[in-house]
This record gives sequence, C-alpha cells and structure tokens, in this order.
Amino acid sequence: MTTPVSGTTTTPPATTPAATQDATTLGKNQLATSFNTFLTLLTTQLKNQDPLSPLDSNQFTQQLVQMTGVEQQLASNDLLKQLVANTGAGISQAVGVIGKNVTASSADAQLSGGKANWNYNLSRDATAVSIQVVDAKGNVVHAEAPSDNTAGDHAFTWNGKDMTGQQISDGGPYTLKVTAKDSTGTDVPNNVFLHGTVTGVEQDSTGKTLLTINGAKIPWSTVTSVTDATPATPVPTTPAPGA
Repeated sequence: MTTPVSGTTTTPPATTPAATQDATTLGKNQLATSFNTFLTLLTTQLKNQDPLSPLDSNQFTQQLVQMTGVEQQLASNDLLKQLVANTGAGISQAVGVIGKNVTASSADAQLSGGKANWNYNLSRDATAVSIQVVDAKGNVVHAEAPSDNTAGDHAFTWNGKDMTGQQISDGGPYTLKVTAKDSTGTDVPNNVFLHGTVTGVEQDSTGKTLLTINGAKIPWSTVTSVTDATPATPVPTTPAPGA
C-alpha cells in the first residue's frame, strides 16, 4: 500500500528574461541600457570638467556614432527576419491559392457590385433566426429573418440596400451577425464564414498576408480549407476494338 505524500508542490524553474528573448531583442535592451549609462556619465563629466582643460568632444562623438551604427544593424536584423518570415511561410505560399476556392472563418465581407456574400452554419435546427448586417461603425444597415432554419450550412447574399431601401455604395467591410434560438428560447450555436474564389494576394504594412475573396481582404491565417475552383474533367475513354 502506498501512502500519498501531501503538501508537496513542484515549482517550475524560473525563466530569466534573456532566455525568453531572441538575440536582437536582447541586443536592443542592452544598447538602451548602455546608451542611458553613457548619457549619465557624459552629463556628470561635463558638469565636473576642468574649465582650463575641457574634455575632448571627439571621443564622445565617436562613441555616439558607434552606438548609432549598432542600432541601425539591429533594425536591419529585424527587417531581415520579417522578410524571411514573409518569404518562407507567408505570401509565397498564399500565391498558390489564387484561383482556388477557400473557406475562411471571417464574418467580414465587402460590398462589391451591389452585393455581399456570406455563409453561416447552424449547429442544430432553430425555430427563429435573425440576421443583421453591421457597418464598420457598428450601425445595423440591414436585418431580416430567413425562413430556412434547419441545421447545417446556409448561404446569405445582401443586395446592398439599407433599412430604408436605399442602395449603399460599394465598400466596407460589413459584418454579418447571426442570432438563432430553438423552441425553448435557447441559443443555437452558429458560426459565420466566407467561401469564394481567391482573386488576389497582398501584404499590408505590418507584413500580414491578405487574400481577396468576393472583394473582401481576408487574413491568410483565417483560411480553414482550400479546394480546386473547377473539378477536373474526367478524360473520356475509348473502348477497345471488339469490346
């Protein structure tokens, strides 16, 4: 029989800041500390220098130039890291999905050509479903209650008209919000997603890869599936003679 030992806890080893930082980040921190120390020493020496024998300003200038050079080198390292990341796993891979159908877990779509398209999934049958289209400022520009509330995937197309029936100019993004309830008033879980053909790939100023789907720019990270836009056409076979 084994007697359990109580009151014993295992404490994970402490992680030092240097262990969790890469070389560039650590270098920046050390440079900032050194620069602050240098300025403190410089100020102290200037206050206490001998007026008859002033300090040589060339030495301070050289040290400032050296620190500036190190700072520029660290900035270049950051840029190179970003370029490597973008080339290795970003836009170079995303370009391969141009012309393919993708599904993305995003509720944002663009009004293009007077319409915007979404898809949503109901986890089970619902008694009442409410759909709202919301603009970037949080205003509800369209609302309706669909008649098909069965479990599964549903497609929804907004004709671009607001609550008064006026046509809204192309643009966006617009967000689709779906609320579903069953006969007992309990919420029916649902999720909104986009499905369409990728027509373009780009990167924003932060290096994030964006796909253009139905006129909307969707982060590459939200893509959940990729399929061929047109299924392969089977090659007809010619029966062998005498078959």
